Amino acid sequence: MRTLVIGDIHGGLRALHQIFERAKVTTNDQLIFLGDYVDGWSQSPEVLDFLISLNKQQNCIFIRGNHDDLLHSWLNESKDNELWYKHGGESTVLAYVDVKMDKKQSHVEFLKTLQNYHLDDRNRLFIHAGFTNLNGIDFEYFPKSFYWDRTLWETALALDKNMKTSDLSYPKRLLLYDEIYIGHTPVTRINQTIPVQKAKIWNLDTGAAFKGPLTIMDIDTKEFWQSEPLPNLYPNEKGRN
Repeated sequence: MRTLVIGDIHGGLRALHQIFERAKVTTNDQLIFLGDYVDGWSQSPEVLDFLISLNKQQNCIFIRGNHDDLLHSWLNESKDNELWYKHGGESTVLAYVDVKMDKKQSHVEFLKTLQNYHLDDRNRLFIHAGFTNLNGIDFEYFPKSFYWDRTLWETALALDKNMKTSDLSYPKRLLLYDEIYIGHTPVTRINQTIPVQKAKIWNLDTGAAFKGPLTIMDIDTKEFWQSEPLPNLYPNEKGRN
C-alpha cells in the first residue's frame, strides 16, 4: 500500500483526474489531501463531489484548508466576504449558482468533517499551513493557525543551512516531527513548480491555483507526479491569476 499526499487543488478537477491517472492511483492507496479543495478554477463543487465519492471507495484523510473554511462559512451563513471574493471566492460563488440545496448541504457536511491535521504512527505531520506553538500541535492556542499560518514555512525557508540541530538557536518547531507535509504557500513564490523540502518540511503546493501544476507524491519514496499547468487545462479561465 502506498501513502500518497496531494497538494492544493483549488477547483481544478481536471488536474486531479490527471494526477490520479499519472500516478496510477488504486483503491489500495491511502490518500492524504492537504486542503484548499476550492477557490480558483471553475469546478470547486465538482471537486467536493469527487472527494465525497472517493472517500467511500478507499482510505482518505482530508485536511482543512483556509479556503475550505471560508467556503464552509459562506455556505452556512450566505454572508458575503469581500476579501475572500477577491482571493478565489468569486469563481466558487459563480460555480454554486446552479448547485441545488441538497448538494450544497452535502458539501457543508463534508467540510465539517475536515481534520485540522493528521499525525501518523511514524511521527509525520500533515497539515495545511503550520502551527505557532513551540511545543507543537497539541499545545496550539489558535487552531486557525493550522490552516492560516505561514511562519513555519517562512522559518524553514530562512534557516541557515549550516546551522546544526543542536544549536540553541535552531527553531524548536522544526525538531518536533520527523517530517511535516504542508500546502498553503505556493512554492512558485520561490520560482519552483515541484515539491520543495526545507529542513523537515515538504511543501506540496506547486501553484495549481495560479500557473503551476497539481502534485501528488509518494511519501515513502518521494516519487511524484504532476498535472499540466492549470491554465493549460482551463484555457478560458483566469484561476487566481
